[in-house]
Amino acid sequence: MKKKFKTLYDKLLYSYLARRARYSISVIKWKYVSLNIRKLRKLLLYSVYFILVTSLLTVSGFYYYLAKDLPTLDDITDYKPNIVTTLYSQEGTVIGEFAIEKRYVLPLADIPLQLINAFIAAEDARFFDHPGLDFFSILRAFIKNVREGDVVQGGSTITQQVAKSLLWPEKTLERKAKEAILAYRIEKNLTKDEILHLYLNQIYLGHGAYGVQAAARNYFRKDVKDLTLAEMSTLAGLPQAPSKYSPAINPGKARERHLYVLYRMVEEGFIDIVEATDAMNSELTVYPTKDINGTVAPYFTEHARRYLEKTYGEDALYKEGLTVFTTVDAALQKAAQKSLKKGLFELDKRQGYRGPRKHLKEDEIEGFIKKLQEVLNKKPLEKGEVYEAVVTEVNSRKKYTRVKLGTKMVGRISLKEMAWARTPDPEVLHYKARIKDPAEVFSVGEVIQVKVNSLLNKKGGIKVSLYQEPKVQGAILSINPENGFVKTMVGGFDFNTSKFNRAVQSKRQPGSAFKPIIYSAALDKGYTPSSVIVDSPLRLRSRGGTTWAPKNYDGRYYGRTTFRTALVKSRNIVTIKLVRHMGLDYVIDYARRMGIESYLTKDLSLSLGSSGLSLLELTSAYSVFPAGGKKRQPVFITKIVDRDGNILEQHGTATSQKATAEKSQADFPANNEEMKSLPEDYAISPQTAYVMSSLLQGVVQEGTGARAKALNRPVGGKTGTTNDNIDAWFIGFTPDLVTGTWIGYDEQQSLGKNETGSKAASPVFVDFMSTVYKGKPIRDFTRPDDLDCTKIDIKTGLRAYYGQKENVVIQCYKKGTAPKGRAKKPAPIMKETEIEIKKELNAEAVKKAEEIKTVETEKSDSVISQKKPLKE
Repeated sequence: MKKKFKTLYDKLLYSYLARRARYSISVIKWKYVSLNIRKLRKLLLYSVYFILVTSLLTVSGFYYYLAKDLPTLDDITDYKPNIVTTLYSQEGTVIGEFAIEKRYVLPLADIPLQLINAFIAAEDARFFDHPGLDFFSILRAFIKNVREGDVVQGGSTITQQVAKSLLWPEKTLERKAKEAILAYRIEKNLTKDEILHLYLNQIYLGHGAYGVQAAARNYFRKDVKDLTLAEMSTLAGLPQAPSKYSPAINPGKARERHLYVLYRMVEEGFIDIVEATDAMNSELTVYPTKDINGTVAPYFTEHARRYLEKTYGEDALYKEGLTVFTTVDAALQKAAQKSLKKGLFELDKRQGYRGPRKHLKEDEIEGFIKKLQEVLNKKPLEKGEVYEAVVTEVNSRKKYTRVKLGTKMVGRISLKEMAWARTPDPEVLHYKARIKDPAEVFSVGEVIQVKVNSLLNKKGGIKVSLYQEPKVQGAILSINPENGFVKTMVGGFDFNTSKFNRAVQSKRQPGSAFKPIIYSAALDKGYTPSSVIVDSPLRLRSRGGTTWAPKNYDGRYYGRTTFRTALVKSRNIVTIKLVRHMGLDYVIDYARRMGIESYLTKDLSLSLGSSGLSLLELTSAYSVFPAGGKKRQPVFITKIVDRDGNILEQHGTATSQKATAEKSQADFPANNEEMKSLPEDYAISPQTAYVMSSLLQGVVQEGTGARAKALNRPVGGKTGTTNDNIDAWFIGFTPDLVTGTWIGYDEQQSLGKNETGSKAASPVFVDFMSTVYKGKPIRDFTRPDDLDCTKIDIKTGLRAYYGQKENVVIQCYKKGTAPKGRAKKPAPIMKETEIEIKKELNAEAVKKAEEIKTVETEKSDSVISQKKPLKE
């Protein structure tokens, strides 16, 4: 509504006031807006500050979170990765390796330049130009992989790969971020050469190999310095996918990658086209991965591993790269393994054939043979190897059996090769039950094992023999008596089948193999080789009231028996009487002095070897004899060196060895000053040791160890057989080597009829020692002073009569203990006169004369028994 004014003045005043009002309002509005803009600016500024600070804190926190667990600069610069603990034989052959990561660290100067170039060409051509991350290479690799439709090129730099190898393997964004941070740190603090040193020693290249040296040994059995260009380019192709490009399991893919590396080397100017072509055309020999621990000396190596782990701990053994020098002789070890296997096979065959692995129905035979052929298509037949086969023909007329090892492989078993395969019967001697007809053993459709004796002949046939893996076990161990060094150790038929070490971990009754300890104790108790003991029936009553009537092995009694004959012929009764006379405490203490540590039963059954012993401790005890009385602790390791060259342990000269008897010289219950005055590293006197060596040579020449005569050199030893032929032993020695053998079943069953220490165990000893001493000069035992050596009559123990040639042997005695009397020379027998007299005697007279002779013999034995030379 239009406003009406009374006067012009009012109108003008109103108009003025209105304008002023509008102006004021506009001013107020402007001031208000200006104030808001200023506030908004401050708000925006504060927000930006807040965002920047928050982002910075977040990034810093995330960086700290990622970086806090990364390897430190000291960890990287002081590079000490997990490396291999290596065991060496005495001549420097590698016998064992233990590691979490199989790695041998080499300085960069020892790695061929061509090998370095191969890795650079394949993995990071701009390595010397980028700062650790190479975005250009990442893009190039992406495009290349898209074109190829496969991962043929990686985008990670060598520095990133080093960082990756130092982190955990999971593929996550977090790990990628950490990898970038660590790569940046590495580039900032290390030279390019130092980074290459890390890379070439750290990178994983398949089959447990870390670093180029381990890979070179794994695939080519060479050191890196000996690699060819073809081999180098093959290794350089592995980092992207070690399993995929493994020349051992994927030779085709490995070949493609190898060609790619050569192409890249040409492209980068590291090699020319001629060198690349030569490498492409060169033959590449790739070896299967070999478990060295189970090859050269598996039982010895495992024994050493147990010691190292117990003494130094798991980390030192598997991560710290100890260098361990052992006492084992690789050549002798191989011979020992071969001899033991041979002996076990022969024993197993004597016990008969346990039958086929399975029986096939007629309609199953062809299918099974095809499966056998599929195996052969992957790995051809090899001479000396064992394979499954199917019996396809049994020819009784021509005395052979035909078998198929595959659709194309036909084998033939002659009667000779199966003659041993009788039905097992422990009561029947093997040579009385030999096979005469193949039909006694085989039938068509049986699946058996055969050993390939010769490969394809002109007719396409293969000569094979029936194979059966023994169930019987055994062990063999050798010691150098001068220093106690263990030269061989085989603890069973096959380490891969059973890792239980029967040379060390098993304790079995030694039987008569324990007797030399007793007879040695008797020599130091005043007995001599000519002492006479009566071998007569003996009945012993225990505290519990039971009666024990021990017998000799053959069940006979021999009356007056010399000390020497009792040991040589292994007479049980005489041995028991010796122990009764000396006392069990004395014998047990003496055994301890010689190194026997196992529990020994404190009763007279100890005389016959009833207490369980390990092959190691009994062989070690025997070593006292050829060592001239010195007792050496068995030594397996001569020196242990850590990764920095510090010697952790060392065993050297014989003089550093100490006697291992549990009692001191003063405490030992000997009755003579000779024992008390011995040096501390002697278990017995040199004189006692030499006399025992000569007596045990008698066991070989005249007794149960006769098989060892085949060695044609001075050798002593003793057999041992336990009840029912459960355990068979032979411990023998020459002047410079003591070897013990044990044969038996783990579950303690009979080895078979007549399978004694002489028949079952000593052949292993002889076969092994024949290999050891083939072509070597003969050496005799060293004779000490203070001995009297003279010819004696074996039967009486007296000095041989003048001109005696039969039943005579040179025997040594401690000074002043040799026999003084001489054996009587028998009167000459007039054979013609004797025949005439017998003709004149009638049958009744002859019978009467023989009765009189029998009565006189019985009276004589009775008188001898009443003399009681031992207190019983």
